[in-house]
Amino acid sequence: MTIQRSHTNQRMSQIVQHGGLVYLAGQVASGAPGKPVAEQTRDILARIDGLLAEAGSDKSKILNATIWLTDIATFNEMNGVWDAWVAEGHAPARACVEAKLAAPEYTVEIMVTATA
Repeated sequence: MTIQRSHTNQRMSQIVQHGGLVYLAGQVASGAPGKPVAEQTRDILARIDGLLAEAGSDKSKILNATIWLTDIATFNEMNGVWDAWVAEGHAPARACVEAKLAAPEYTVEIMVTATA
């Protein structure tokens, strides 16, 4: 089986496809750095939609998601956007934890795995 990588640099690939699965790198709100959690979450989910579409998939095919928040007190704010975005009847397995992120202007990071 071949491994297909897209948007690759020395450090990472944004999309890796193998064996009918689509792995996305952790996504941050590059279009909304420093904005409130809800706005960052919307930006990230739009990025995920685009990357999944590029890989021939969509949010209804997400198997699992990992979400990192710099402040777990923003859990409900993030979930308000997440819950409206998740395809009805297709909620993935999910974990959400508090963690420091690579840059202080980002307060949310989301990584997903989906089927193609």
